[in-house]
Amino acid sequence: MPPANLPKDRLRLAIQKSGRLSTDSLDLLKACGIKVKSPKEKLLLHADNFPLDLLFVRDDDIPQLVMDGVCDLGIVGQNVLEESALERGTTSAYVVERTLDFGGCRLAIALPEERPYTGLKDLAGLRIATSYPQLTKRYFAQQGVPAEIVTLSGSVEIAPRLGLADVICDLVSSGSTLEANKLRAVETIFKSTAALIRNARPLNPEKAHAFDIVLRRLDGVQKAAGTKYIMLHAPRANLTEIRKLLPGSENPTILPLAGDDSKVALHAVCAEDVFWETMDALKQAGASSILVLPIEKMML
Repeated sequence: MPPANLPKDRLRLAIQKSGRLSTDSLDLLKACGIKVKSPKEKLLLHADNFPLDLLFVRDDDIPQLVMDGVCDLGIVGQNVLEESALERGTTSAYVVERTLDFGGCRLAIALPEERPYTGLKDLAGLRIATSYPQLTKRYFAQQGVPAEIVTLSGSVEIAPRLGLADVICDLVSSGSTLEANKLRAVETIFKSTAALIRNARPLNPEKAHAFDIVLRRLDGVQKAAGTKYIMLHAPRANLTEIRKLLPGSENPTILPLAGDDSKVALHAVCAEDVFWETMDALKQAGASSILVLPIEKMML
C-alpha cells in the first residue's frame, strides 16, 4: 500500500533519473503543457501548473514503484517492465496505458564476428551473458534450446572477450557498441519502446480527472508528431487525382481561389509524413504553391 501521507489529489509519476528516457520524458511533459523545473539533484519535483509530482529514480525501480502503488504512473522501457513482471511473476499489478514514440530498441543475441552461426541450434549449451535473465530464459525455453544464462549488471558486450560467456543478449539501438566490440547481432528476442504505465488499482476521482487530461494531451502530442498540415493550389479538373496522392488525409478543406475559377485551395491534415517524392507527384498532377507544415498540437 502507498504511504498514507501522499497527496490525494496529485498524480505521482516515476521517470528515469538520468539518460535518454529522462530527457524524452521531460520533453513529452513539456509538450503536454506541464511545467517542471530542471531536476538537477532533486529526486522529487512538483509541476508548477498541474497536479503532478515527479519522482526521479533508476529505471529498474520504476515498475516496482508503480506496481506497489508508491507511484500512480511511470514512464519506462517495455524491456525493463517485462523483465520486472517476469521476475515478480505477475502482470496484474499494472496497466500499460500508452506506448510512446521514443526509447526504441531491441534485445538481441549477439556473438563474436568470427563465430559461425546458422541458427539457434548453434547456441545450445553455450553460456549467454545478459542483464535481462528473465527475458532471455523465457526466449530460450520457448525455442526449446538449452543454454546457461550468466547474469551481468553492466558491460555485457565485453563478456566474450573476458571469457565470462560465449555470446551475449543485450540491448541494441544503432549497433555501434556491438561493432566496436567485434560482435554481430543474429537474433532479436524482444522489441521495446517507452511506455506509460499505471497502477492497476482505480484512481480516486481527483487523480482520475487529472489523468484523463494527461492522456488527452499525450494523444494530441503523439498524433501531431506523426502528421503534417499541407496547403496547395489545385486545378479543379485534377482534384480527385491530387486528393489520392495525399498520404493518410481525410476530408480536406476545399476553398475557392479569388480571381481564378479553374483552381481551388486545398488544406489537409496528412496522417503520414509528406516526402519530397509525394510533393513531386503533386506537382506533376498540377498542384502548385505547395506548403507542408509541422503540427505542434492536435485534439480530435
